[in-house]
Amino acid sequence: MDRSSGLKAGPAYSINADERTEGVMNQPSRPRSRYLSLVSLFGLILLLSACARGTSQRGTVVAGSTSVQPFADHWAELYMREKPGRVVNVQGGGSSAGIQAAREGAAEIGMSSRELKPDEKDLLEVIVAWDGLAVIVHPGNPVGALTLELVQNIFAGNITDWEILGGPRHPITVVTREEGSGTRGAFQEMVMKKTRIARTAIVEDSNGTVREIVASDPQSIGYISLGLVNDKVKALRLDGVEASFENIANKSYRLIRPFLFVTKGRPKPAAQDFIDFVLSRPGQEMVRRDGLIPVLKE
Repeated sequence: MDRSSGLKAGPAYSINADERTEGVMNQPSRPRSRYLSLVSLFGLILLLSACARGTSQRGTVVAGSTSVQPFADHWAELYMREKPGRVVNVQGGGSSAGIQAAREGAAEIGMSSRELKPDEKDLLEVIVAWDGLAVIVHPGNPVGALTLELVQNIFAGNITDWEILGGPRHPITVVTREEGSGTRGAFQEMVMKKTRIARTAIVEDSNGTVREIVASDPQSIGYISLGLVNDKVKALRLDGVEASFENIANKSYRLIRPFLFVTKGRPKPAAQDFIDFVLSRPGQEMVRRDGLIPVLKE
């Protein structure tokens, strides 16, 4: 068994809700993005710090990326079922907030859905799964495929009507994640590169909210974790390649990113036990069943 279970400092891989209100619809993205990032970061750290002061029964706190969160919730549930008496408390807040929470000791494990930045590489990291980024539209949208160049131009605000892309004559509603989100960071790096996302885009603070908006708006487009795509939205083929488990595994689908657990120094025994559980062969089979790519090789 080839198992990538060791914690490492620095780079760990080589591959590069609800109904929205009219006010949210009309807000420019950059100011709201900063606001959401600050709320996520400071709110999460204050909450976790209070928990840390309040009780030793909080268990192992795992906090951060809202892309990793729903999967970590499931992993924690199975872990606690297998090991009665152990407690794992999973929180969201975003990748940057989770990294900061791990650094400040408010969380034993931070979750990130992006690479660590140079000033974050003092932390130890381990890849627990691989995930794809899916560009999604409403199932009723006749557009089923785009090039990455077209996606970049849509999110930059250079293409603003579906008619140009073979769809109906209607303005495109662009939905993005907030700055500080690992999902946005990965999308910026892999799709937008040095081009900024348009200020007119709707900015939301979780994959689930982006999915719900796209599911309810036939003219919208967004991006989420491939593992969270359901029958309420449609993942587009990009550069002719379907967003699928198989195509991520064979690396023909280009939008792939790591899901990371990060810690400040060597993990505490309880945190290490949970990490080991996720990286075990049964744990990685659980990762596969959840729609992610395991780090263990067959």
